[in-house]
Amino acid sequence: MPFLNFFVLFSALFSLFWAFFKARQILQSSPGTAPMKEISRAIHQGARVFLREEFKVIALVFFFIALFLYFLNQSWGPPLLFLAGGLSSALAGFLGMEIATRSNVRVTEAARGNFPKSFNLAFSGGEVMGFLVVGIGLFSLALLWLFTQQPILLLNYALGASLVALFMRVGGGIYTKSADVGADLVGKVQEGLPEDDPRNPAVIADQVGDNVGDIAGMGADLFESYVSSIIAVMVLGILSLGWTGMILPLAFAALGLFASWLGSFLVKLPARFQEADFSQQIKKIARAMQRGNLVANLLALVGAFFLVKALFLNLNYFYVLLVGLAAGYFIGWFSQYYTSAQYRPVQRVAEASQFGPSTVISQGLVTGMKSSFWPTLVIAGAMMLAYHLGGFYGVALASVGMLGTLALNLSSDCYGPIADNAAGIAEAAYLGPVVRERTEALDAVGNTTAAVGKGFAIGAAALAALAWLANYFLVIEATNVNFLNPQLIAGLFIGSALVFIFSGFLLRAVSQGAEKISAEVRRQFKEIKGLLAGKAKADYKSCIRVATRAALRGLLLPALLVVAIPLLVGWILGVEALGGVLAGSLVTAFPMALFLANSGAAWDNAKKYIEAGHFGGKGSAAHKAAVVGDTVGDGAKDCAGPALNILVKLLGVFSLILVSLFL
Repeated sequence: MPFLNFFVLFSALFSLFWAFFKARQILQSSPGTAPMKEISRAIHQGARVFLREEFKVIALVFFFIALFLYFLNQSWGPPLLFLAGGLSSALAGFLGMEIATRSNVRVTEAARGNFPKSFNLAFSGGEVMGFLVVGIGLFSLALLWLFTQQPILLLNYALGASLVALFMRVGGGIYTKSADVGADLVGKVQEGLPEDDPRNPAVIADQVGDNVGDIAGMGADLFESYVSSIIAVMVLGILSLGWTGMILPLAFAALGLFASWLGSFLVKLPARFQEADFSQQIKKIARAMQRGNLVANLLALVGAFFLVKALFLNLNYFYVLLVGLAAGYFIGWFSQYYTSAQYRPVQRVAEASQFGPSTVISQGLVTGMKSSFWPTLVIAGAMMLAYHLGGFYGVALASVGMLGTLALNLSSDCYGPIADNAAGIAEAAYLGPVVRERTEALDAVGNTTAAVGKGFAIGAAALAALAWLANYFLVIEATNVNFLNPQLIAGLFIGSALVFIFSGFLLRAVSQGAEKISAEVRRQFKEIKGLLAGKAKADYKSCIRVATRAALRGLLLPALLVVAIPLLVGWILGVEALGGVLAGSLVTAFPMALFLANSGAAWDNAKKYIEAGHFGGKGSAAHKAAVVGDTVGDGAKDCAGPALNILVKLLGVFSLILVSLFL
């Protein structure tokens, strides 16, 4: 069916067109007053500085791995595909961040006169990232398939995308949380300054971090999940079902893109909705997003039904796609329940703040631990159903089902950092209380969408990693695994322990970065006369440099660990032990990532719940205790937790490429 090949390419080009159309629309909006422009320019330039330094490190690492792939395969094809995957992932992250750092000030300016316009503009900024990621990924895969006709070669493309995602997610996470925690410890806890107060020297570095971590990093992460899942299904499909098995994930991804586009038209606020209180604003935004996501998922399912019916004799693979979509929905719902201030888990954390920081931390840990149980059952159930309906191919296809409406899901997720920046600019530019309330309402919903997005990304990563695990055991011809094999058991332990040491390195990097930022902020408060009184200007660039150095230094060891472990285990213990590493890391990383992400989000939203006027409000003893909990959770939710997504996928892809060395 040549029509499907054309349809996939057309949909990818349409997605790119829509992203550039939305970007042009955003840039035509007013960027506001001179002080607002100055703050936005500092955020934009700081983000560029960080990415420029990070790309230098990535280029060096990619050079050596490309050489390794050439000598491994004795061909330039795999290293070129590897470089193409890395370039695509980096391009998606960079372009999305460019628009996000230009959207934030325009959202703030819109909030000065029109709340619905400010929301619509913030969501449009997220749409640029969502549709760029899907468009670049789908276009690249369709084009590379037409040129190579060998899905197995696309493993190298997935490896390049995974490695860039690791650097951007981990580096961005260390950067943003070093700046955030450092700013909070001195500015808020020690000096009692408000959030995003311009007197705090780390405030711009913190705003930069929202973009490099939660825009560029999240975009690269989900780009890698998207292409990785599709490639895994293409490889399994061409081996077991032929052309129809290969084209199904691409065609469904194209349908999901159009479903996301149609759903995005419902994520809007009517112009007449202007005069409302804080809680009504939040509810209205949340309903608009839920409405768009529901319609997009229903449209994707309808398209999947007719697509599967046209390609296959039965509807089993339609049910597999349904399972994937349903799993994504339930994981998102559980993440929302455990991280939104509307529900009891977060309210309990806020209540615990009345008794001091230790009870806040304990209750946050309890919330995170509980939150990992139900999504794990969802993934286990989805895996069993998918296998029953379609074997290992079905398991892999379920991950594509979960990511079917990624364009809209990622739009909602990237809306959060844009809204956060907008609220920060409103505070730093000393805009009126009405503007601040509007931007705070946007930010409050953004916190929840970010938490749901992290849960969604973790679930997608688990199914994608499971697909690579299935591919790996098929390649080594070990479909019946003997769990009494000592090599396999050793691999399981190593893989499980790898998750802990990897997370430990990242949390240590955040802690060390925060210490350096705190020291720099204290130095400026001491040496710049009149800074705390608002009579002098802080040196923001100095904190940006400190956070950048901390991030680049902190990401090297975890990245080296991910590359070294598969090589060493495969060489010393053999292929079955390496399979054990993949399985052990997957079953440990999934609940661990949920625990880290949800406990951190619960602490963050408990703090915001108190700031909304509960338990004494801002400046109270409960608020100070909640800020401590938030600083503990920052590195967990925005660095270590999300980075585990990439760890399990990168291990799977790299091990599959290395397996020829050990057989």
